[in-house]
Amino acid sequence: MRAADVLGRVILVTGKEEFLGARTVDEVRAAVRAHDPEAEFADSPAADLTLGTLGEMSAASLFSAIRCVVVRGLENLPEESVDGVLAYAAEPVDDVALVLVHGGGQKGSGLLTKLRKLATVTEHKSEELKPSDFPGFVANEVRRYGATIDRDAADVLIEAIGRDLRSLAAAAHQLTNDFPGERIGEVQVRRYFGGRAEAKSFAVADAAFGGRDRAALEELRWALDAGTAPVLITSAFAGSARGLARLVSAPRGMRDVDLAREVGVPPWKLRSLRDQARGWSEPGLARAVRAVAQADADVKGAASDASYALERLVLTITGLRATR
Repeated sequence: MRAADVLGRVILVTGKEEFLGARTVDEVRAAVRAHDPEAEFADSPAADLTLGTLGEMSAASLFSAIRCVVVRGLENLPEESVDGVLAYAAEPVDDVALVLVHGGGQKGSGLLTKLRKLATVTEHKSEELKPSDFPGFVANEVRRYGATIDRDAADVLIEAIGRDLRSLAAAAHQLTNDFPGERIGEVQVRRYFGGRAEAKSFAVADAAFGGRDRAALEELRWALDAGTAPVLITSAFAGSARGLARLVSAPRGMRDVDLAREVGVPPWKLRSLRDQARGWSEPGLARAVRAVAQADADVKGAASDASYALERLVLTITGLRATR
């Protein structure tokens, strides 16, 4: 992003994905700072914004004419300030970069519609990613730092880290810092992240939904001894239950790539899901979902012993698979 792209313009950041929105704001600030190291920066919640405060934040000072103004929570802009913001957006100050951040949802959608019609407004959408988008996100993150990553390696990283974009971006940065300019493969990813708590949680869930009660209990004890939070384990169980339910109810004859997108998993994960699904029926999965929900409530305070609640969950899931 260049200073010419943001100065004298309004940058509209929309969507629920906070990490992507924050990154856009950071890029605008970096462009302004690169253009003028002495530039001034202001940040304000939209709920506090009036035409007067907007004028003060966007006005030149004794120290610098270049300014970057960020207004957050545009959906909470007071009604009496809407016309003022629209008037400014139609004729923005040449030496000011104004960033308007909307957190998503319907609130304030009328203002967004009007802003989008202005030639001086550039919108950057930060919508939540679909499951099929995550490997591409990882690949782009690695590419940002001058390296590349194999698709299988990206899938393994997502499996280990989870779908938190901030954590995935940090992991990509770490990998590219240690393997600068290289093509990162599955070996490097497993070496660095194979032991993550989230990975331990999925190992427990995979064993339980596969009907291997002894292995699941061993994995559970190992995960808890290693400090894995109980809520991560119930989260992994919930993810496995959802994936199996989608697989069992998916139309027959779909290509693997389409089926993976439908289920919400990487294609390489389908084999293990299919193996697990052979022992499950839709009624059995419905009971499993209820058991996971109860265990999740238990580990969050409804029960006094989280470890016992998790052991009971493991035995319930393996029992449901055995009885179908």
